[in-house]
Amino acid sequence: MPYEKIGDLPDSVRNNLPRHAQEIYKEAFNSAEEQYGEESRAHRVAWSAVEQKYEKNERGEWVEKKGG
Repeated sequence: MPYEKIGDLPDSVRNNLPRHAQEIYKEAFNSAEEQYGEESRAHRVAWSAVEQKYEKNERGEWVEKKGG
């Protein structure tokens, strides 16, 4: 099921990622879900997309990568 807005994302995404990362997640998830038709795979693709631009810092917070 595609996510229409940020507020529809799972709590684990909304409670941990900055807004921009949530937008990346939503777009990547929707694209992958449409392409593969498999929700679990779409979640993996979405997390991978987020990890291209964001990383966890020493406090466990998601922050934008330097130069990313």
